Amino acid sequence: MTVNLPPTMPLRPIDGIRVGTAIAHIRYKDRPDLAVFLCDEGSVVGGVFTQNRFKAAPVLLSQSRLGNVRGVVVNSGNANAATGDRGFNDARASSHHLADLIGCYESQVLPCSTGVIGEFLPIDRMRDGIDRAYSCAKPDGWNEAAQAILTTDTAPKGLSASFRVGTHEAHATGIVKGSGMVRPDMATLLAFVATDVRMSGGVAKKLAWDLAERSFNRLTIDGDTSTNDSFLLIATGRSAAPAIEHEEGDRYEQVLEGITPVVRELAIRTVRDGEGATKFITIKVAGGRTERECLQVAYTIAHSPLIKTAAFAGDPNWGRFCMAIGRAGIDDLDVSRVSLDIDDVAIARNGLVAENYCEESAAQEMSEPEFVVLVDLGRGSANTEIWTSDLSYDYVKINAEYRT
Repeated sequence: MTVNLPPTMPLRPIDGIRVGTAIAHIRYKDRPDLAVFLCDEGSVVGGVFTQNRFKAAPVLLSQSRLGNVRGVVVNSGNANAATGDRGFNDARASSHHLADLIGCYESQVLPCSTGVIGEFLPIDRMRDGIDRAYSCAKPDGWNEAAQAILTTDTAPKGLSASFRVGTHEAHATGIVKGSGMVRPDMATLLAFVATDVRMSGGVAKKLAWDLAERSFNRLTIDGDTSTNDSFLLIATGRSAAPAIEHEEGDRYEQVLEGITPVVRELAIRTVRDGEGATKFITIKVAGGRTERECLQVAYTIAHSPLIKTAAFAGDPNWGRFCMAIGRAGIDDLDVSRVSLDIDDVAIARNGLVAENYCEESAAQEMSEPEFVVLVDLGRGSANTEIWTSDLSYDYVKINAEYRT
């Protein structure tokens, strides 16, 4: 079940990268579950990763390998998390195997995994899959890779865009997987974005963080942060656009603005494909003293099971919003200045039910596949926006049957 999820159109190749996939039988028997990204010399990678203390072995390795990059190997169906020394060695073995095929240092290959936690990788099948994916890698393999990285997602999610840096054209293509266990914490799910802009490794790291803050760090499905969240930004440097040498300035801003629509839409599509989702909900919080406190309120609303189930039912029980706003941790919040709207329907003003509140109108708005929740805290000029989904019967079913 999805909420107005657009189909993934043919994705644009990025000069300097070839992509291959294979059926490695890691968990799935009838579809690709392994992908490799082969990067030309001179490519760099930046990334942000989960802050979960139970970091998966591939996360620990990839975190230490940002900078020059020649390859990425990704598998679905098995997270290789909570697997101790063996898991770390298996992640190294898979990246070492791809490095041998490429003819580069192992430290130039980043491993990524997603799937069931606490099980060991079938490393022999991984090696065989890497061989097959490497042998069929091609510049236009992005759509197949978007399929290969899925777990409980219902459809692949990818996007391409063109933009200008100075007078030159540049390009970006990205794919993402994730539909449950999603509340990014300084990173996201598994997302891979590539651009042909030339930049240093340090710029790529800063750019990945800034892009995540505009997109993947503004969504939540169920409030759980995965052990494997990873967002990698690869820059091949093949565009004629001038190199981005500094982490600020006009050129940096042009690249940031150029790639933002890709990562923002990938984040939104992740919510549209949320496990069991029937509603796509935008939560806007304004009138805060800082963006951080606006985020506190927004995420408290988005993570409330009572609000999420009310959204599923289309029930405008505004007392549940009062509850969530009040427990968001804003200790000196003056509730008599808080207002609440659902789309164009005024729900509350000055901490009380709005004078002309019409529950039928509010229920009509919440029965739609998409609606906006707007909260004004009445204490400042800061604001923010996040995206979330409802909590349905199907979410429980999907996760109850996840391993069966």
